[in-house]
Parts: sequence; C-alpha cells; structure tokens
Amino acid sequence: MDRSLALTVGQARTTPQSKSDGIHLESLIAFKDGLLDSPNHRVLDFFDRRSIANVDDKKEAITVQNLLDMTSGLEWTEPLNGRPDSLFEWERSPDWVKFILDRPMSSAPGDAFNYNSGNTHLLSAIITKLTGMSTLEYAKAKLFGPLGINDVSWRRDPQGISNGGYGLYLQPRDMAKVGYLYLRDGSWEGKQLLPPAWIDRVSHATLNMTPLELGLRYSNLFWALPDEHVYMAVGHHRQVIMIFPDLDIVVVTTGRGSFRLGELADFISSSVKSDTALPTDPASANLLANKMRDVSTEKPTEVGANPEMAAIISGKMYRFPPNPINVKSLSLILTDPQPHYDMEAYARDTTKAGSRFAGPIGLDGLYRKGEPTHHGFGERLEGAPRVNAVKGIWQDDHTFVIDRLVLGLGQPPERWTLTFGGEKLNVRADIPERPEISIDGETGE
Repeated sequence: MDRSLALTVGQARTTPQSKSDGIHLESLIAFKDGLLDSPNHRVLDFFDRRSIANVDDKKEAITVQNLLDMTSGLEWTEPLNGRPDSLFEWERSPDWVKFILDRPMSSAPGDAFNYNSGNTHLLSAIITKLTGMSTLEYAKAKLFGPLGINDVSWRRDPQGISNGGYGLYLQPRDMAKVGYLYLRDGSWEGKQLLPPAWIDRVSHATLNMTPLELGLRYSNLFWALPDEHVYMAVGHHRQVIMIFPDLDIVVVTTGRGSFRLGELADFISSSVKSDTALPTDPASANLLANKMRDVSTEKPTEVGANPEMAAIISGKMYRFPPNPINVKSLSLILTDPQPHYDMEAYARDTTKAGSRFAGPIGLDGLYRKGEPTHHGFGERLEGAPRVNAVKGIWQDDHTFVIDRLVLGLGQPPERWTLTFGGEKLNVRADIPERPEISIDGETGE
C-alpha cells in the first residue's frame, strides 16, 4: 500500500458493516459498467408499479440518487439516536422490497435527509435486477475479487436479496482495503474500479445530519466531517472505515458502543507526528503490547458451590409456548464433565421444524465458545455469522444466571436469569436494546 498508513483497531471479525461499504460501491460499479445509465434514473422504473401501494407524483419522482443520499421522502422511522420502529416492522414483513415500496410519502424526494435502511435495500434489489445475480455475487466478481477479499458474508432477505441495509461481514484488514480504494480515488493496482467523480462527491458531502453530531454531513451513503477533511463508512455500533486524504491515512475500527466521530478524527489527526517513519521506541511498543494483552485476557467472575438443584434439573427438557424470544425448549446438562445446553427455536415458518443447537457452558466464571453458526433465536440477526460464548453461575439455590455473548456482532452480553420451581422454569431475558422479557415453561416428555 505504498507510503500511506492503514490502521486497524478491534476484533478479528467485524459486526455488520455499514451500507456504505457494499451497496454504494456496487451502485458505483453498476454505473461505471453501464448497467445503470444515470443516478437520476427513477426508482419505480425498476419495479412493477401495478403492485405498489400509495403511488403518487412524489413517489414517481424518487431517483437512485435520492436512495444514495437518504432523501427518498418515504415515510420511515429509523433515527440514528433512537428506536428504529420502521426497521423492526420491516424485518417482520414477508416481502422486504414490497414493504418499502408500499410506504406512503412523508416529503418530496430531495427535500429532507431521513436515515432509512429501506433505501439501500431498494438499491440492492435494483442491482440484482440489473445484473441477474445477487449483490453479494456481483460484489465478489467486481469488487471483492479484485481487492483480494475472500472472507465475506452478507445476509439476505426472505426473497434472497442481499440485505442493503446492513449485514455485510468483513475482516478489518479487508475493510482497510475498501478505505484504501477510496483514498486512491477508486484505483487499485493500476485499475480504475470506481468513478473518481463519485468519490469526490462523497468527500464534499453537504447533507446535514444534525442533531446526530455537529458538523456531520452525508452523501452517497457515506458520512463526512468536511471541516476535519475526513469522510467515512459507518456501520452498526461504530464499525468505521475512516479516510483522511490530507494525511494519506485509512483507519478502521471495530468493537461496540457509540462515540463522537469528530472526537475520534481529532485523536487520530493529532497523533500524526511526521509524514515519514518515526524512530523505533521499544519501551512504548512493549507498553502497548502489554496493555493490549491485558484487555484481551478474560477476567473470571466469582463463582460459588453448586446447589442440589444443579443435579435435579440437569438433563431435564423445559418447553415453552410461543414467545417473543422464540425459545421452544431448553435443557441444561450441568453434571456432565463438559457442561452444555441444548436449545430449540420456533421456526418462522410454522410448517417447518425450528433450529436446534447446543453449546458449552463455563461454570468456572469463564466463557466457553461454541462452534460457528449462522442461526440464532432472533429473526433480525438470522443468517449472521456468529459464535456463542456462554457462562453461568448459581445466584442462589433456585436461580441460575447465564451470560450469553454473541461473538462477531459487537453487542454486550445477554443475561438470562433462570428460576427453577418444581417442574416449572421462569426465564427472564435481558437482551441489549430490548425491554426485559419473561417467559414460563415446564418439563414435558
């Protein structure tokens, strides 16, 4: 990567990356390849108008550029600092594209910025129609392949369309390659993969994103801080590809949580001391290595002795009526040399069997990791690659507390509090970003 710096910070596998990484790039390539004649092409031309609800002059006027800029005018509630009600409703619908297209209009296209994952999913559907292949397959052929990116997955909607809103998984180093492609105005190893003019539009974004953060602007699915001379792809829980053209730097962060992007940009900019390599500093390098080793080493929680209840409930199967967390059955095997759980989820399609999966439980205060899977209890993250890490402790003689950490999603752990009484089991699930859920089950053959 010649003299520029690509810095990655975070875990080995990203959580769902931003819309910017995938859909924006594939839209650019479709335009460059002549498949998309113009970003001003009207969106409804790609779909059957006769099956779309609430069609009016405003909806007819939506263009591809409006989708790229989040200015479609479609009625949608997905605030970046609040509850995304439309997103949840969309994910529960049987046909995601139809759900988006049927939305009424809240404003004229181009009038107002409104963050909307439905916009980018329509872009994915359009790419699929233009290319005859999924957006993921098109990306592999036109983008990921040339960049040497092989470890990639992308979630799909019920019709098999790559999820334009989120759900693209990349390694941090591969995220840095995408950033480097932008840093070099769309050129990679002498080949022009992206149109430079479109990248220039991103770096000079003008759409105001206030009140999310003062100074933030938006264009072509990218976020920008024009006063800082920085633009970026921003994903779930601040998975970020940050590009500093003036400093010749690309920075990638993964992890979880929220922080001010301007503050991160300031930290990085102020850390640049020279445009050439600095003298080696073994003492500081060793200090950094020790700090990284410390934060990456799991600290065990305190555990006590197992009560008699552990042996009583071990191996019993508890069954649950339909519930918000889709748990159909649960069994804990705690007296085995390798403690583990066995769970079954309700299927979204009631004519099919639910998913069954098992995994180890750490009873010594440390997590135990299961095998990689693409399945879970929540429909929203179904298809997302993850590893479940689980540990449990007895809170008292009747209460077993399970902490479940889903690696690869960048979320804090879930806490499941299991209270046993006779043949009955109450489960209270404290899941991040959701209200606590309580369900009741009982043993049954």
